[in-house]
Amino acid sequence: MTRIFSGVKPTGHLTLGNYLGAIRGWAEVDQHRSDSVFCVVDLHALTVDHDPARVRRLSRQAATLLLASGIDPDRSVLFVQSHVDEHARLSYLLECVASDGEMRRMIQYKEKAPVEQARGGSVRLSLLTYPVLMAADILAYGADEVPVGDDQTQHVELTRDLAARFNQRYGQTFTLPRATRPEVAARVMDLQDPTSKMGKSHESGAGIVYLLDEPDVVRKKIMRAVTDSGSEVVYDRGTRPGVSNLLEILAACEGGNPEGLSGVYESYGALKRDTADAVVELLRPVRERHRELVRDSAYVEGVLRTGAERAREMSRPTVDAAYRAIGLLPPAPAPADVVPVNMAR
Repeated sequence: MTRIFSGVKPTGHLTLGNYLGAIRGWAEVDQHRSDSVFCVVDLHALTVDHDPARVRRLSRQAATLLLASGIDPDRSVLFVQSHVDEHARLSYLLECVASDGEMRRMIQYKEKAPVEQARGGSVRLSLLTYPVLMAADILAYGADEVPVGDDQTQHVELTRDLAARFNQRYGQTFTLPRATRPEVAARVMDLQDPTSKMGKSHESGAGIVYLLDEPDVVRKKIMRAVTDSGSEVVYDRGTRPGVSNLLEILAACEGGNPEGLSGVYESYGALKRDTADAVVELLRPVRERHRELVRDSAYVEGVLRTGAERAREMSRPTVDAAYRAIGLLPPAPAPADVVPVNMAR
């Protein structure tokens, strides 16, 4: 059976973009057709300045929202990255086959490093090397597919390169994964800046629909969405990014296509109202289930504990094989128990 791996980073509250671009597909499609591994990648949240208490809080919230969105622990493995040592173990080995130039060419490093420097701080080494940890996340489980948004495709390509290089140098060890993307809404854009992705960590949340936003908040954000000059509802990402973003969101909610929907509307207002209604209805069961799970923290903790145990069982053989292949001495076996001599005999 095909195995998939994907995860969410607890650097902010999960958004409509996370849901439409990834999480809904994991729950409705991927876990029913494949051997699925889903992870809250909390180690990745440490690459920039952060509040430790907030990382813990958002990690729990992300795991709870994944369950609320339909991830079934009987069908999928759901866990927190830092609970499974194999991720960090394998990451260092892959750093030993990665190059400095590869890391510096990664788009997210080139975007985030100047921001950190502009804030007057130094750039953490982990911001440069975290794509290797991401590769370890994937390769440790022998994943065949990695469901990602458009902005993460480069990371999967790096993962393939590192796996192929390791296999060539040290022997066949890793499966080469491929990126898969949803047909619609692979990259939902900010409602106030439709040329930028709807990200979790934006300082202003005016253009971001969060999964736990109340319905009236969702409606207000969508009704205030930036549109384009003119009044014709046309799907064209290049010249009409605002309207096109709304059409993609509506199409993703209703299972249609944005080009077809563009001919239905004669005004931006009507499009916004229908989009707001569709988003509110889409998120209603997620919010309701999240409220139930928050009241049952023992269940969530049990899912994550069992998930980590299963993840260790799945990943350890591959990581141990990589340690042997690269030339590391295996640990000595534990000494056998000494059987005392029966002096009475």
